[in-house]
Amino acid sequence: MKKKIFSWLAAAFIISNLYGCWFLVGGAVGAAGAYIISKDTIQGSTDKPYDNLWSAAVKIARVRGTIAEEDRQRGYIELEADSSRVKIRLSRLTSYTTRLRVSARKYHLPNLDLAQDLYIRILEEAR
Repeated sequence: MKKKIFSWLAAAFIISNLYGCWFLVGGAVGAAGAYIISKDTIQGSTDKPYDNLWSAAVKIARVRGTIAEEDRQRGYIELEADSSRVKIRLSRLTSYTTRLRVSARKYHLPNLDLAQDLYIRILEEAR
C-alpha cells in the first residue's frame, strides 16, 4: 500500500514538472487560487475590485522595496525588494474579475518565495 501511494505521488510530481504548473490554495489566500506559471511567477484571479488591488499592490510595494516604475493604466509595478527585481501586473478580465501576477528574480535567478509572499500580502491588504 505504501508503495502504491509513493508511486502516485512520484507520478504527480513528474507530471507537474513536465507541465510546469502547480495549483496552490493557501489558508491566507482563502478561496482565491493561485497558479505557479513559471519558476519565478505566481498568478491568480480574484473577484476583488481592480482599484482595491492596485492600492494594495502599491502600498505593499512601497513597504517592501523601492518602486522603479508604476503605471496604473497598464496595471504595472516594477520594484527592487530584498535584492530582487519584482514585477507586479494587474489585468481586468471582466468587470468583476482581476488577474494578479507577481514575478521575482534575484541575481537573474527565480525567487518564487518572494513572489508568493507579495502575492498573498497584496490579496490580504485588498480586503
